[in-house]
Amino acid sequence: MSKRYGAKPLFENLTMALHDGQRIGLIGPNGSGKSTLMRIMAAADEPDDGLRTARRQAVVAYVPQDSVFEPGQTVRSVLDAVLADLPLTGDERNVRIETEASRAGLREFDVEAATLSGGWRKRLAIVCALVRYPHAVLLDEPTNHLDIDGILWLERILLQAEFASLIISHDRYFLERVATHTAEINPAYPDGIFQAEGNYSKFLEHRGNFLLAQQKLQDSLQTKVKREVEWLRRGPKARTTKSKARIDSAHRLIGELSEVASRNKTSTASITLNASDRKTKRLIQVEGLAAAPGGETLFSGLDLILSAGTKLGLVGGNGSGKSTLLRILEGRMDPQAGTVQRADLLRVVTLDQNRQLPDENATLKQALCPDGDSVIFNGQTIHVAGWARRFLFTNEQLVQPVRQLSGGERARVLLANIMLQPADVLFLDEPTNDLDIPTLEVLEESLLDFPGALVLVTHDRYLLDRVATTVIALEGDGQWGLFAEYSQWEQQRAERRSPAAPKKAPVEIVAATPVAKKKLSYMEQREWDAMEQQIMDAEEELAASKSALDDPAVFSDHTRVQDATVRMDTAQHGVDALYARWAELEAKVG
Repeated sequence: MSKRYGAKPLFENLTMALHDGQRIGLIGPNGSGKSTLMRIMAAADEPDDGLRTARRQAVVAYVPQDSVFEPGQTVRSVLDAVLADLPLTGDERNVRIETEASRAGLREFDVEAATLSGGWRKRLAIVCALVRYPHAVLLDEPTNHLDIDGILWLERILLQAEFASLIISHDRYFLERVATHTAEINPAYPDGIFQAEGNYSKFLEHRGNFLLAQQKLQDSLQTKVKREVEWLRRGPKARTTKSKARIDSAHRLIGELSEVASRNKTSTASITLNASDRKTKRLIQVEGLAAAPGGETLFSGLDLILSAGTKLGLVGGNGSGKSTLLRILEGRMDPQAGTVQRADLLRVVTLDQNRQLPDENATLKQALCPDGDSVIFNGQTIHVAGWARRFLFTNEQLVQPVRQLSGGERARVLLANIMLQPADVLFLDEPTNDLDIPTLEVLEESLLDFPGALVLVTHDRYLLDRVATTVIALEGDGQWGLFAEYSQWEQQRAERRSPAAPKKAPVEIVAATPVAKKKLSYMEQREWDAMEQQIMDAEEELAASKSALDDPAVFSDHTRVQDATVRMDTAQHGVDALYARWAELEAKVG
């Protein structure tokens, strides 16, 4: 396939396929055409050249980046509309809706979909795809807006699913755990795409070997071209056939070297965070902090000291109070209880998750440099064109209105503005949304080098593990815990929530109020303890019933076909009911 927007080619002569059982992670720089390729594969867009083919009667579900629902639509009416074209009875439709919605944690069916939080809208959009029982699901940035619980839920869904999936994502832990194949769209590759079997780490190995081979090819071509150029400079006579052939060969080598060198040249955004010269070590201190917006306590009794060099990660579900705590620390919101002491003349810089630029009609040049043609960075004057190139913008884009920028480009504009502001404390609320992996890697290095204090809210688990020196986990019910790293919190939660998990020593919570675990009744606890084995038995029965239906001998007898179908449907409903009940008990455990 080939696709262009104006004079700019997104990709040319690109070939890709999605097969049964595959889970392909699709990555690439911002603007490389990932979302466009996915829309073409979903038949929501057309290529300029090339062909899209799908297996006959294949059901392909597509979940775009933005989860938008019409005002007045309830959760149930949204899901009803998705199933409207399928030959289902009312009872069959209700079973599907309630089963898939309950597995996603959606239990309020009369709530208006447009009023849900971003994370719950994303879950609903994914359920809209799952409820059709598709053969393939195409997911564009599905982890955006999902909290960590939502990401773990999606991982479980994909790992257990029988459908194939193509997933655009920059979440490296997600790609590591889910992908069976990884593909990168990038003009650095001869075919515009590089595909490898395996998860993200295996892909990095294959890509490293490929790029090394490309560099060796470039070195070899440079040696040959140097020899041929020296021969050309001696002024060979072009009258003989042999001389003409060598001259033509020399020009082909020069062209090939230019093409390989162009592909091997890569660009990444240059991000250097600007710290102030403050000598004060203690920047922010809070004691007995509590927040209860709307009367519901999010956290209480929270004590914290932010010093230069502290890199604090905030984790928890949507609505647990992460952004509330961030606003209190910034000074944009007052706590219900407790005190907040800030150092005198404290300089604070914030990156908000909403990606709002001051003037949507302003040009990129005005957004990067509101006054004049230059910016002052670290005492140096830099022309706006050079400043734009640091963030991978071209000169042609400087006159483009910022409203036309992609999410990743808007994020780079905001990062550029942050770099111009000396800071004692950085508050970053979901800074990784829409950033491609190369930019994420540069951002990580900048955060590690930043000498001030950092408070980071993100669902990017890799970034948390790499950068955060301390993690506060908010449970949303007044409880909170302090952990040395993200993976420590995740391990504790996994042990607490696993059905019939083996008893292990509890993970130490340093200087924190212990997170309360809600109690199950005696009968519910017995049910919970036995559920893992019940699910395994039910899935074995489902697999056996499907195998029986695949037996060609069954189709020689109408009664046997009917019996085998009933058996498979019963087994499927049994598995679905067990997962729904597991979700209910899991919610009680918290």
